[in-house]
Amino acid sequence: MRLDKYLKVSRVIKRRTVANDACDAGRVTVNGKVAKASSEVKAGDVIEVKFGSATTAFEVLSVKEAVKKEEAGEMYRLISHN
Repeated sequence: MRLDKYLKVSRVIKRRTVANDACDAGRVTVNGKVAKASSEVKAGDVIEVKFGSATTAFEVLSVKEAVKKEEAGEMYRLISHN
């Protein structure tokens, strides 16, 4: 699954266009490398997203095309938030 779509489906970022903009600005990394919105995401990947001065890191547990709002948090495991 594309990175921008994963961020939206998992509800880490609310809109796909915002996820796309974050990737274009270099604020999203996958496994320590700056990632484009079109990068493929798979289970086991570690994604870091910079929101202003805060950075959130999480591990991808599952990749699903569609998920209910209540189950979105089960798609990843939070590693750090600062």
